[in-house]
Amino acid sequence: MTTSPSSSAQAAREAVAKRLRDLRKGAGLTVTELAAGCGWHHAKTSRIENARTAPSAVDIRLWCRAADAEVLAEDLIAQSLHAESMYTEWRHQIHHGLKQLQNSSAAFFRRTELFRVYSSSLVPGLLQTEGYAAAILGMSARFRELPIDDSAEAARARVDRSRIIHERGHRFVLLVEEAVLHYRIGGADAMAAQLGHLLTAGALPAVSLGIIPTTVHREQWPRETFHVYDNSLVSVELVSARVRITQPSEIALYTRAFEELRQTAVYGAAARALVVKAIDSLG
Repeated sequence: MTTSPSSSAQAAREAVAKRLRDLRKGAGLTVTELAAGCGWHHAKTSRIENARTAPSAVDIRLWCRAADAEVLAEDLIAQSLHAESMYTEWRHQIHHGLKQLQNSSAAFFRRTELFRVYSSSLVPGLLQTEGYAAAILGMSARFRELPIDDSAEAARARVDRSRIIHERGHRFVLLVEEAVLHYRIGGADAMAAQLGHLLTAGALPAVSLGIIPTTVHREQWPRETFHVYDNSLVSVELVSARVRITQPSEIALYTRAFEELRQTAVYGAAARALVVKAIDSLG
């Protein structure tokens, strides 16, 4: 059975609560004693341990200090923040339109130095042409039954945002499955333009474009599409939600998966040959 985003978020909250409860018990403290050490009412301790109240960063630091486990505080804080923000439902993301969704991340992109993107389904947004992006965003608008379809404006905003690949101070390591080159998005003309753009953009000094051939011996099976921003955030796109992962241990898993996938990709002339092959298949 598929787990819903809301139930998964609650499970993440409960995992934080259990870790805090285990720390209290491991320190030999009662609920009342832990509360006294933190300077709050014992009822608050119970609410946190039963995942009815989300602890703040200050709460977690006080808890860990009282339980003589201060070394664990920062990881628990990251886990708690992850639990509270891991799911941002698309219906809230697109409340102000698809164009606004593109513009909302522009400042964050400028602050990011290293972009790592793995995609098993689409050309990464940073390398999309306007026609290809418009086709994707139009599908999204129709699927989500948006009252206003601003996919054309959103596509232009996405392309404008992607000009960051020409700016100094950023590096882009992008991986796609070979199948991405053959999925017909927006028709033959749009696909031809998109594939042609890959040949150009993939040669930029700041861009490393790897393509994982369908025939390669794999160490990692095709994964969900994910984006790693520096070492501070992983974003995973699902049908119903965008998952934002900030817990260091989980980010480490995604970076490990990325590195294993990267080692099976081809680059340079071999990658360009796969793109040309895809162009030729358009007829």
